[in-house]
Amino acid sequence: MDRAKPRRLRFLITILSVGTMFLGIGFISWAMLSIFEQTGYSVDANTNSNFDSSMDAEPLHLQAERIIQAEQISLYPEYPAKGDNIGKLTILALSRELPIFQGTGTEELKKGVGHYLGSVLPGEEDNSVLSGHRETVFRELDKLKKGDLIIVETSAGVFTYEVTGTRIVDKDDKTVIVPTDQAVLTLTTCYPFEYVGKAPDRYIVSATLV
Repeated sequence: MDRAKPRRLRFLITILSVGTMFLGIGFISWAMLSIFEQTGYSVDANTNSNFDSSMDAEPLHLQAERIIQAEQISLYPEYPAKGDNIGKLTILALSRELPIFQGTGTEELKKGVGHYLGSVLPGEEDNSVLSGHRETVFRELDKLKKGDLIIVETSAGVFTYEVTGTRIVDKDDKTVIVPTDQAVLTLTTCYPFEYVGKAPDRYIVSATLV
């Protein structure tokens, strides 16, 4: 019995030592994991920040200033919703005044001239595209010639455009809606005018803001 006691004591001491060792390893591992996660978060945050700034290639304060200036330059603080009446189109050579609606869907074109949603609003720097039916609002559009004036009146003011040319393109021609580096107005309608059914082409009138 006396010999068994030292053995049990040594066994208990061994168990306690091993347990203490594993507990210490676990605590150290948890601490190192916490430090790694914090460091990783910091690196990710810095990486994202650098990525964003490199995309814009300008300091954040300059970005903010540019956005504010763009908002101040905008002629339309509130962008109209689809279907809204946004103004009036006057074609002097045809003695015609036509309402303009936001959108070029069936309902908008039934009521008047439609503004293509993918283009800027009239008066703004870029290509503003207006569409209409050849049998109604844009009948005789082919009578317009270079130098004729087109007036657009909206909540942003009255804008006068001068016709610079006309052309005929295929119905799928996307050059009609491409952006421009100046304020222009593009009128588009189906062509030929006397065609029965869905016309294969489009008649285009281009005008520049004066």
